[in-house]
Amino acid sequence: YTQTMADLKGKRLSVVHLDATMDMALEIAEIMRKCPAEQKQEVATQMDGFTRLFTRYIDDRSNPPVQWEKVMPAAKSMQSYDSLSTVDPDNIEAVRQHLEKLVVVKLNGGLGTSMGCKGPKSLIAVRGEDTFLDLTVQQLQALNLKYGVSVPLVLMNSFNTHSDTQKILWKFHGSGVPIFTFQQSCYPRVSGESLMPIDTDLENKEAWYPPGHGDFYEAFYNSSYLTKFIKDGKKYVFVSNIDNLGANVDINILNFLLSQPADKPCEFMTEVTDKTRADVKGGTLIHYEGKLRLLEIAQVPKDYIDEFTSVSKFKIFNTNNMWVNLAAIKRLTEQKAWNMEVICNQKVTDKGMHIVQLETAAGAAIKHFEGAVGINVPRRRFLPVKLTSDLLLVMSNLYTIKDGTLSLSQKRQFPGVPLIKLGQDKFKKVKDFLLRFGTIPDLLELDHLTVSGDVSFGKNIVLKGTVIIIA
Repeated sequence: YTQTMADLKGKRLSVVHLDATMDMALEIAEIMRKCPAEQKQEVATQMDGFTRLFTRYIDDRSNPPVQWEKVMPAAKSMQSYDSLSTVDPDNIEAVRQHLEKLVVVKLNGGLGTSMGCKGPKSLIAVRGEDTFLDLTVQQLQALNLKYGVSVPLVLMNSFNTHSDTQKILWKFHGSGVPIFTFQQSCYPRVSGESLMPIDTDLENKEAWYPPGHGDFYEAFYNSSYLTKFIKDGKKYVFVSNIDNLGANVDINILNFLLSQPADKPCEFMTEVTDKTRADVKGGTLIHYEGKLRLLEIAQVPKDYIDEFTSVSKFKIFNTNNMWVNLAAIKRLTEQKAWNMEVICNQKVTDKGMHIVQLETAAGAAIKHFEGAVGINVPRRRFLPVKLTSDLLLVMSNLYTIKDGTLSLSQKRQFPGVPLIKLGQDKFKKVKDFLLRFGTIPDLLELDHLTVSGDVSFGKNIVLKGTVIIIA
């Protein structure tokens, strides 16, 4: 409370803003009073982060939203992937020197609830018995073995996924992949009416939430791993969602970053790709007030949603694959410079309570880094599995697999992948999804599949062209 009052000194605040901030300071003080002594330092650090986020949220409520007339598409200013210098993968020494400067981070905070599963999403089997985590380790294992390096894998867990993830890591002992884990922050859910925490008890897990992947920078810094890797000579971290099966280490991108002049480094690179019919709601990069920024659909004024989702104006979208300079993360964190746009995620609990979760997106940090660029990458680098519709694609013969990496089959004669829509009433849960297929159909010549109702597929089915099944 005392620290918050000191921070507010000299600021010109509205009465509503001041009241909300003071009331929140008192609630945070109550949380700290109840906190066990051995957790006080960790919780205090997290509550400091939450207080700054909450204050920005209150500020944003009194400021105008994105001014649409200032939004300019950024597709034409993207770095072209095809223009990158190509590194010979058989030049073992050159590649090894690059890889020794890299850390790989996978965002592993999500549960499998969107696919009807309990526990971490990363532990869902997506190809045979291999999970997202299995495939990630296989990719790095092959890389480390071929080039004689030890690229580390770091998992950013949430309090929802940390325990279950830790229990499974024993299976990767001897893989040749050093694996580290840390937990992102844990923030209090606030009431949609009072904007105060719904509970100050740390033991009530329903009252807490992980605040989105924008928390990565501070959580990584607080974990002490950032300092360790900088001391080890690492320069860049490649960050991506663990459910994006296309997000593997790209030597050409890493070479581009490490080849920049020392006085003009590229501190941040985010991968974008061309928008398709399935991507209309994805975030995009824009030019706004002279800076490159990430624009999410939640920030778009209601009158301009149709324009935002148009493929004709905004031709690219954000993959959430990011390459970030480690020293820059350290500098910006120590300067407390993070000021990413606050995402207000409104939810209703099982008990019918309206709550608000304040979150940020990691890609929104692009505006803080020097020399930040976007790069338009091939679609193969974006292969997310969010729903069972996506799972059907990656389990099918559309893809071949080698060393944990999925590649579009050369037998596929059409560009891109089919658009698949499976009815969520019967196909949402992975368990139900698997029971409805005798074997996974042949999709090599499929363009579009829509399934609605009580539908099951037998064995050795071949789907071609446009298929619509309604029962």
